[in-house]
Amino acid sequence: MTQLKATIYRNGKAYFADLSKPLDIGIPLAEGLLSPNCFYAPAMSTEPVVAGDFIGSTAKGGSVNFLNVTFNPHGNGTHTECVGHIAKARFTVNQCLKKFHFFAKLVSVFPTQQGNGDRVILRHQLTEAVAPGEVDALILRTLPNDKRKLTANYSGSNPPYLHPGAATFLVDCGVEHLLLDLPSADKEKDGGALLSHRAFWGYSGQVGDLLRGNCTITELIYVPPAIKDGLYLLNLQIAAFEIDASPSKPILFHLNPLP
Repeated sequence: MTQLKATIYRNGKAYFADLSKPLDIGIPLAEGLLSPNCFYAPAMSTEPVVAGDFIGSTAKGGSVNFLNVTFNPHGNGTHTECVGHIAKARFTVNQCLKKFHFFAKLVSVFPTQQGNGDRVILRHQLTEAVAPGEVDALILRTLPNDKRKLTANYSGSNPPYLHPGAATFLVDCGVEHLLLDLPSADKEKDGGALLSHRAFWGYSGQVGDLLRGNCTITELIYVPPAIKDGLYLLNLQIAAFEIDASPSKPILFHLNPLP
């Protein structure tokens, strides 16, 4: 039996990861109502290619399955996005994300209820959870946490979001990759302000912005309760789309300190 093991070094400490024990925190794309949906995006759908006598469906008598797939990466399932999501210039996730393994920390947090009814992840909640220079990637699991996140329709529900002050704190800590089990880092309806996205990527829309072009935000993940808060090796997998976002498959591996 092949053993896949890795030793990870961070801040002068060594950690062990067993690569044969992956923990998938992505939600797959599925047709109909089997994936989460947000921002009123159409559900993912497939349609066999038809050309003359050829039909790309074995269920319909074809020799192979040969399907056209329609989906919105931001509205259906787990996805990873780059600064091209908000920038006027063209940036693609395939060009921005060039490394795929990161020292990561999983943190569970109750969004704080505000006077207007919004539920928000605030800066002080993160200052207690992550230290400057501690990790490359932060995974936020909101509480309560249950399997309804796997198929939730978030459209029009004003789901929780990240306060821009919290996003700025993550930048100050050196976090380059943010993963959330929410539809967006920002409020569902904010008039296009997108303050947390802008803070995280260092993008105001002005000439001379110092963009954090290698940084990503991954939304609509699901972290099962059995996966405990702590340090992990993150493998962030995307498809090679030359657009601002891609369906993604974030995988975690436990990190255990070595003596």
